[in-house]
Amino acid sequence: MIDPSRVDVVLVRPARPANVAAACRAMKNMGLGGLRIVEPPPGLADPEVRSLAYGAWEVLDGARTAASLLEAVSDATLVAGTSGRPLPDAWTPRRLAREGGERARGGRISLVFGPERTGLTNQELDLCHLRIHIPTSAEHSSLNLAQAVLVLAYELHLPVPEEPAPDGPPVDAPAPAGELEQAVQDLRAGLLEVGYLNPAQPDEVLAELRRLLARAGPTPREVTLLRGLARQIRWAGRKAREGPGIG
Repeated sequence: MIDPSRVDVVLVRPARPANVAAACRAMKNMGLGGLRIVEPPPGLADPEVRSLAYGAWEVLDGARTAASLLEAVSDATLVAGTSGRPLPDAWTPRRLAREGGERARGGRISLVFGPERTGLTNQELDLCHLRIHIPTSAEHSSLNLAQAVLVLAYELHLPVPEEPAPDGPPVDAPAPAGELEQAVQDLRAGLLEVGYLNPAQPDEVLAELRRLLARAGPTPREVTLLRGLARQIRWAGRKAREGPGIG
């Protein structure tokens, strides 16, 4: 079972304070306590709202706020973004419970939920290392925020069969999402400089590179090496564009 103390629920621009309170109760039901809110709605301190978080007030009161998704997940080594769309590469909550701990390699895990009406934007999903889709009936596929939080938290709460530890030396923990994103942005600058990325639409390829790096799980040292490589690419591209100097 994934250690619940390493799991953060991240709510991005929730529209209604009552939904946040209900999500807090769902988290407490399944042993989760880490809540982060990107652009929290007003009214979270209202008595009517707090009554919906009955018994889970410490989750609500302990929530950390952030100005952006990247800020909210910067210390996570696995960022799982939820989507109501059945994306081809989406994981089920059960697969996340089974494989997420190994992917995080001992680091923090962020479970990201988008606004109630629209869900996460494509750009926000691109920041996530993997996508999660909750299978539902085609006749009524919409889940409210607290329901979605409860389903994922429930799957993580269930015990999973233990597998024998792999042979060999222990594997270093991967770099957190904030450091990985710095490497992606350095790559963006370098690859634009050498003409590898289309300046008008660089983000589609960058999203694929981001997911590739997340699957690889580079360590902080490896991310540092990657950033140095990206800066050198940018420098070489700039020198090539400027042409040889005049002797």
